[in-house]
Amino acid sequence: MSAYQFAIELARIAQDNKAEDIVALDVRGVSPITDFIIIGTGTSERQMRATIDRAIEYGAKVGEKPYGVSGYAGGTWILIDFVDTVFHVFGRPYRSYYDLELLWGDAPRLDWCRSESA
Repeated sequence: MSAYQFAIELARIAQDNKAEDIVALDVRGVSPITDFIIIGTGTSERQMRATIDRAIEYGAKVGEKPYGVSGYAGGTWILIDFVDTVFHVFGRPYRSYYDLELLWGDAPRLDWCRSESA
């Protein structure tokens, strides 16, 4: 599976787990650290952890092991680093405070939504 396809699936996992305001950014050529960034807002600590757990399970299924997970116990901002794709799930006030979309404002957004017929 390509990093692009994996990023798309992580955005869909966030949606399936009821994360809000999901953004998928293509930072190839913009970031020397990763190729794709997925950002979502969680509605509760429990929901944020469930989203992260599901992403890790999916990664294991397709051979993508996380390089690191940060913030899982805190429940304000959880990050999974899959190297080529970094997945962030924020609590609402932290999402607006850190405003990663502004930081990566030059990065194109990926069209990750499923079609209505799917």
